[in-house]
Amino acid sequence: MKLSVLDQSVISSGSTAYTALKNTAALAQITEQLGYERFWVAEHHNANGIAGTSPEVLISHIAAKTKHIKVGSGGVLLPQYSPYKVAENFKVLEALYPNRIDLGIGRSPGGSPETRLALTDGLRKSLNEFPRQVQDLQKYIIGNDKGKNAVTAYPVHESLPEIWMLGVSHRGARLAAELGIAFTFGHFIAPLNGKRAMDYYYKHFQPSVYPNKPKANICIFVICAETTEKAEFLATSLDLWLLALGKGEANAEIISPDQASRKVLSQEDKKAIKENRRRMVIGTKELIREELSRLSKLYGTDEFMVLTNVYDFEDKVRSYKLLAEIDF
Repeated sequence: MKLSVLDQSVISSGSTAYTALKNTAALAQITEQLGYERFWVAEHHNANGIAGTSPEVLISHIAAKTKHIKVGSGGVLLPQYSPYKVAENFKVLEALYPNRIDLGIGRSPGGSPETRLALTDGLRKSLNEFPRQVQDLQKYIIGNDKGKNAVTAYPVHESLPEIWMLGVSHRGARLAAELGIAFTFGHFIAPLNGKRAMDYYYKHFQPSVYPNKPKANICIFVICAETTEKAEFLATSLDLWLLALGKGEANAEIISPDQASRKVLSQEDKKAIKENRRRMVIGTKELIREELSRLSKLYGTDEFMVLTNVYDFEDKVRSYKLLAEIDF
């Protein structure tokens, strides 16, 4: 089993964006030493509790502070941007850090309608253009040595950033399969859609320049601790954070487990938390091993991209260390 990391640079209550970003870079160094396969950073906008708004900038910083772990985006919100400029950004990164850059892309609109218009400078772009944008991105990344393209994305380098499609449904899996792109399924967003999406991807994959065979991983919330009680206690912060995000609350900072345990919850809140727990695996090493092994068979993949949003950085590091110790 290969393990990877997705980090959203979430700001803990009472802390700062500086600390969140510093912790993200430190986590990359730690997980590299632990043997993790890749380290991706997210892109979020207009959310005061999430410092990760520019994956390209953060990727460069992290790659400079690490030696061999693959570093990438999870993911660039392509509908808001020019595929040409995205290709340029990541080809520069690949030239700086050869064979280490992953270009994860997603179809998400990036937030509220107002946020999306701010990203597109007021241009109302259709999400239906996403398949065409992905094809254009492929064209610019791969290049064409026969001079058929009127515009080339530079710099040209012997290695290429690897494109990954991030999806939470059958639709994303279908596009990734048709275009021959590696695929990440967001179990941490939509756990009920995964089996159908992954089955379709493997069955209908069309080889491209890279990869020439299906390549996929699963992104999931994981909190691992020495005891079930400790893991559950840490998870209360994630429960309340997801609840706040789901309600569209302005403050998206992650609160401490002590604060979370004192919150008065409505029946609707408790129902939402129960539903959200489907997006997570929480417990000891034994439970995590059992559940990830089950999901590995269900999804047909040998790589999990782990997202651990807890209040205290040391608890986060401990969770990743315990996870790395598991014999799958």
